[in-house]
Amino acid sequence: MSPTLTLVVPCYNSQEYMQVSIDSLLKPGYPDIEVIIVNDGSKDDTARIADEIQAAHPDRVKVVHKVNGGHGSAINAGLAAATGTYFKVLDSDDWLDPDAYQEVMTLLRKLGSEDRELDLLVTNFVYEKQGKRNKRSVHYRHALPRNQIFGWKQARSFWTWQYMLMHSMIYRTELLREVNLEVPEHSFYVDNYFAFVPLPQVHRIGYLDVDLYRYFIGRDDQSVNEKVMIGRIDQQINVNMLMVKHLSQARKDMTLPASLERYMTRYATLVTAVSSVLLLRDGSPNSLEKKNQIWRDIEAIDPDLSKELRKPLVGWVVSRDTKLTRFAMRVGYHASKILVGFN
Repeated sequence: MSPTLTLVVPCYNSQEYMQVSIDSLLKPGYPDIEVIIVNDGSKDDTARIADEIQAAHPDRVKVVHKVNGGHGSAINAGLAAATGTYFKVLDSDDWLDPDAYQEVMTLLRKLGSEDRELDLLVTNFVYEKQGKRNKRSVHYRHALPRNQIFGWKQARSFWTWQYMLMHSMIYRTELLREVNLEVPEHSFYVDNYFAFVPLPQVHRIGYLDVDLYRYFIGRDDQSVNEKVMIGRIDQQINVNMLMVKHLSQARKDMTLPASLERYMTRYATLVTAVSSVLLLRDGSPNSLEKKNQIWRDIEAIDPDLSKELRKPLVGWVVSRDTKLTRFAMRVGYHASKILVGFN
C-alpha cells in the first residue's frame, strides 16, 4: 500500500538543526508516512546524519544524495522519489506541530478510505521568529470554507498576509506530476513558484484550520534575511518573472475561475512588490534601474496583465518612481516587517 503522505526535507549543510525537523515527522503511530531526506551536496555532516536516521527508520525514511543544485533541485529530486498520495515540503530548520500533524493525518486517511482525494489541503503556519515570545499564526478562516471539499468559486478574497505559501500547502502528488512541475534549480525563493504554478489545475480543495507548520526565521544566513535577499536579488527577480509568465500563459490557455485569477494576480503583484522594494532598499542607481526594468519587462510580456498588477495600491506605488512613492514604499516595508516578522 502506498504511503498516505510523503514529506520531503531538503538539506544543505543542515547538521545543526535537521534532527529536530525530521524528529517532528517520525512520530509513533504513523506507519503510512514517507520521509525523503534530500542531501543537496552538503559539505558538513548532513549526509552522515541522514544515513543514520534512515538506518534507524528503514521502513519510513529514504535518503537521496545528490550534487548541489539548490532548493528547487532538492524538491524535484524528492518529487521524483515520492510514492505517497500527498506531498509536502518541510525545510530542514522548520518543524511540524505534533497535535496538528495528527489531525492532518487523520483527515488524509479518512479522505482516502472514502475515495475523496483532494488536489490541495491547506493548513495554517506559524512564524517562529527567534527571540520573539509571541508567535504569529497565518490562517485562512476569512478566505476558505472549513470542514468541506470546495473549489475556487467558493473561495473568498484573501487578506495580504493570507497568501498560501509552501508552508501551508499539501498537494496531491500525482497532480504535481500531471502539471510537469519542475521547480527552478540553482536558485533561492522558489517556494513562491511551488505555491503558484500548480494552482490552475487544482480543483478539489480542503482547509484544515490547524497550526501545522512552524516556520523558523532569525538566522543571519537565512534566505529571508533582508541583506541576504538583496544580495540574491537577481534570483528573486528570475522567480518573479517566471511567475508572471506562467500567469500570463494560464490566462490565455484557459478560463480561470474569477476568484483564482484574482488570487494569482494579487500574489504576482505581491511578489513583484517585494522585488521592487528590495531594490529600493539597496538604493544604488543599478538597483533602481532594475526595479524600473521589472515593470517594463512585465509590460512587454503581457500589457493587460501589467495593468492588472498595477491596479492594487501596492502595485500602483511600486511601479512608479517618484520621491513620494519611494517614501511610501519605505513606510510600507517597515510596516510589513512588523506585521509579518521578517528579519
